[in-house]
Amino acid sequence: MANDQTPFVPVFSIDVSATDSPNASTPQPNPKANDIGGALIHLTRQLIEMQSRQNILLEQLLQVNKQVLQSSNQANAQRQNELSQWRSNHPHLVRSCKSALESLSAVQIDFLQQLADEIEEQKESLAESEYAFNDFLDRYGPRMAHLNGILQVLGHLGG
Repeated sequence: MANDQTPFVPVFSIDVSATDSPNASTPQPNPKANDIGGALIHLTRQLIEMQSRQNILLEQLLQVNKQVLQSSNQANAQRQNELSQWRSNHPHLVRSCKSALESLSAVQIDFLQQLADEIEEQKESLAESEYAFNDFLDRYGPRMAHLNGILQVLGHLGG
């Protein structure tokens, strides 16, 4: 029975023979371990290569961002120069814009007070009724947007 041939293939093999070689006590490296080590080295090299590519792309992105920022700064400086020239060429209009800005700012304060008062009075119906909320937005939204736009233009021109 000890000599029976079985289809069993051993996963591990242990050498129990006695040898007098000096390296007999040190374990021999497993060839599969070398394959795993080589695979890890290969994967690490790929990872380093990908990180190098990412670094190159990030450097390119930084260069593009610098160019966009410089272009934007140049456009803003040009716009400021044009606005300054316009103000120096139209001093009477600049004074009128400043005066209009002050007057319209007072109107804006009154408008915002009315808006806040109405919200306080109708806060429950605004929260519960979609119709009431949409009606509120229709009444105050466009006015607020237009008023803010006008105030912004007067602020730029009146500087």
